[in-house]
Amino acid sequence: MNMTTEKSRPAGLAAIDREMARQHTDAIASYESAGEMAAKAAASLKRTGKLLLLGMGGSHAVNRAVEPLYRAAGFDAIALPLSEQLGQPLSLDGRTVFVTSQSGESAEVLRWFDETGANADTFGLTLEGGSFLARTAPSLVGAGGTELAFAATRSLTVTFALHLAIFAALGEDPAAALAVLGAPQSLDIEPALAALANVATVVTSGRRLQGVAEALALGLTELSRRPCFSLEGGQLRHGPMEMLGPSIGVVLFRGQDATAGLVTAMAVSAVETGAPVIVFDSSGEEPVAGAVTLPFKPASGLAAIFQLLPVAQSLMIAFADARVENAGTPVRSTKITRSE
Repeated sequence: MNMTTEKSRPAGLAAIDREMARQHTDAIASYESAGEMAAKAAASLKRTGKLLLLGMGGSHAVNRAVEPLYRAAGFDAIALPLSEQLGQPLSLDGRTVFVTSQSGESAEVLRWFDETGANADTFGLTLEGGSFLARTAPSLVGAGGTELAFAATRSLTVTFALHLAIFAALGEDPAAALAVLGAPQSLDIEPALAALANVATVVTSGRRLQGVAEALALGLTELSRRPCFSLEGGQLRHGPMEMLGPSIGVVLFRGQDATAGLVTAMAVSAVETGAPVIVFDSSGEEPVAGAVTLPFKPASGLAAIFQLLPVAQSLMIAFADARVENAGTPVRSTKITRSE
């Protein structure tokens, strides 16, 4: 028996399990109910052509993941942490603003609306219809209510579904992404977990899928209490390769897009350092020798995100469970961050 089956499931991870179990159905329900507000957000975007995505923590990771998708759709999109916007703000003139907060109650959200008053093209994305954010700005509200578990899982998937509704309102075909939500692939994570058994920490990386890598690194850090972090593929190449070796796990995300070759090259280089390398792969390309590949159906954009994210979350949870006695129960922070 391995460690994960010998001990009882920590309460914090059991809470995450419950969120994970309903994330696909909640995501589909979120997409189906968001149409009217998504149309308003899409109309604003078409009018301004510019998008500022604001959020903190997992919400910012979601924003980073959709930022390249809005750019590909023809919009001048930028994702910033809300804390950064408070300290050194970009002008809101002529921009559509999406403020994302799963609770709708984060300290920065309250202060930003208090200090700026937002603009006429500000929209909220939240899981809580009665929250400050939903009361203050026209908001797309995800199904299923507030996420109760500590690390973000369901809230990410549901928020991506709200974005899918906006893309559909912009005229993009949601069929591939909805098909993934309706029939998610489950892959065996044991080989990946075994490859990471002896690492001190993990670095995650991607190119077009960098936002997903950032979401995973955040969750790994929160749950395992190790300093796991994320570097965009080019940034990892420029110097931080020095840290790689057998004690540093590398988790890469490769989609069916123009950046796949760059992720492949990073995987080859990382394998050469002796680092255990995991590739979450929706590219449809050949696996990289020496890396543990989790192969998904070829996909890009939100379809790839919906495929890769839940399996990456499962790896994140198992990694933490093997290292921490009470994984999923925060000791230094809270689910809703009410202080700055």
